Amino acid sequence: MQGLKKSLLTAVWFMFLTFPIMVIRVDTIEKTIVWRWENLALVGISAFLLSYVWRFFMTRRQMGGSKQGASSAAADRAQALQTLIEDRRVRYSLIAAFAIFVAVFPFLFSMYQVNIMISALIYIMLGLGLNIVVGLAGLLDLGFVAFYAVGAYAYALLNLHFGLGFWAVLPMAAFLGAFVGILLGFPVLRLRGDYLAIVTLGFGEIIRLVLENWGQFTRGPSGISNIPRPDLFGVEFGLQGRIIYMYYVVLALVLFTILVVTRLKYSRIGRAWMALREDEIACQAMGIDKTQTKLMAFALGATWAAMAGVVFAAKTSFINPASFTFLESAMILSIVVLGGMGSTVGVIMGALILILLPEYLRAFAEYRMIVFGAIMVVFMVFRPQGLIRDRRLKRRFHPSETRGVEAAPSGEAVARGVGSHG
Repeated sequence: MQGLKKSLLTAVWFMFLTFPIMVIRVDTIEKTIVWRWENLALVGISAFLLSYVWRFFMTRRQMGGSKQGASSAAADRAQALQTLIEDRRVRYSLIAAFAIFVAVFPFLFSMYQVNIMISALIYIMLGLGLNIVVGLAGLLDLGFVAFYAVGAYAYALLNLHFGLGFWAVLPMAAFLGAFVGILLGFPVLRLRGDYLAIVTLGFGEIIRLVLENWGQFTRGPSGISNIPRPDLFGVEFGLQGRIIYMYYVVLALVLFTILVVTRLKYSRIGRAWMALREDEIACQAMGIDKTQTKLMAFALGATWAAMAGVVFAAKTSFINPASFTFLESAMILSIVVLGGMGSTVGVIMGALILILLPEYLRAFAEYRMIVFGAIMVVFMVFRPQGLIRDRRLKRRFHPSETRGVEAAPSGEAVARGVGSHG
């Protein structure tokens, strides 16, 4: 009953707020006012139903923790799914099926779908790069798009002035991105949390304003056009062939990114990043070089962003500062948060959902972004840890190891033995 009252109050409040927009319509030609009361009723009923459903699910969620039966059933299902995935035959079969699907994707779908998938793959690279900084090292970076712009403009300008191609610029842009990442990392070594976010946000805006106002060098808001796409030993492709070749180039770079980022995550520096994320003071007390760890996170994250920028410039053949606004940083951060901070598979899933979903929601026309936003809000409320939570490695003790320890002579016994012989 209390929920009904609150939902009714919410509906009345929404009807009051939307009254001037949804009800009153001024016809300037006829000089009359049209009262659209049916819109008011629609807003009221929709707000009441949504509010009631929302409260119903929130109440169930709060009560879910106390229900042992439901929680144990969910745990059993999760355990069964994990056991199924850990089975090597099942896992390898799934990986093989997915690899075949990805490999033949350009031949199964239209060029429009392939273009969308190329964009999603670029965002996977960006998400994995930001995942190093935010997900593993715990450094909130709101200016990540600046490194993306550095890579894109590096390719465009080097090609424009020196005629360098895609494959020559790609490693150069990676080094340039790492250098700019270190330049940003030095001033923010002592910052964390909200202060770090504000500084990185300012850095991203500085880069964008420099690109926009330094017209003699960057061509300003007009941008740079006719950026060539990557070639294959001078072989000329048609329009469809160029798109398919671009797809495989980006796919190879994504696989390379996944390999390197996964190896980094379980390496010594990866464990240092996670220690820094959990507790900075304890991390320093354990003897980890905080300065080096932070700079490595910024540099490696910026490296992948710059490489993604080169790919973006080659894909679109045109760039300007409007392509690198704060909204891009927000989208990349949303990919990491929605997918699951620190989780490689989660970031990949997050990028695919956030980039592909708005495209496939075009059937809802102008309401697609509202639907998209509502889906994100609901998802974050009911699964705040992300789509796929990062799984920590656990050391398993096997019985054979325990028996080996028990069978081994203790130091005291050895000492007694030595003493008796002495």
